[in-house]
Amino acid sequence: MSQSKGDRRERELVNALDEAGFAVMRAPASGSATERELPDVLAGDGEQFYAIEAKSSSGDPIYLTGEEVEALIYFARNFGAKPRIGVRFDREDWYFFHPGDLYVTDGGNYRVKKETALAEGIDFPEFTGQSEKITLEEVGDDPDDDGPDEEILRVLNAVQQGVMGATEAAELLE
Repeated sequence: MSQSKGDRRERELVNALDEAGFAVMRAPASGSATERELPDVLAGDGEQFYAIEAKSSSGDPIYLTGEEVEALIYFARNFGAKPRIGVRFDREDWYFFHPGDLYVTDGGNYRVKKETALAEGIDFPEFTGQSEKITLEEVGDDPDDDGPDEEILRVLNAVQQGVMGATEAAELLE
């Protein structure tokens, strides 16, 4: 059951990347079809090339073994792609991380919690170049600015607190 859900999520990611204008392919059986460890997804748009290890969860933290991450980095380096970990929690979008940005457990494995993905991950629109994330700290960084717009801060705080989704926030700020 878990494997079929993972396969479905990988196909979902492939389709979303394709719709975003990427040339994309899913590695068949992600390594079990060959002796070599392969990433789950390869994607490129002519400027950016990614080797992606895709993981999904109903809400529990996502774990990757040290070997999975090492194999991804090794393949990406040799292929000329950027290694990325793509995570998707139920009822959330895809979020992406460079392997070096993940939490490493005492046992040498890697972990991504849902809260970490939402707060620190690169969301799908930013990953595909459709938007750029601006943090609350960056809103007030312009010295020529009279200060942050209160409406923008209110919306960004609502997103940060989880009471408003990013899509709804983007619509309000247009």
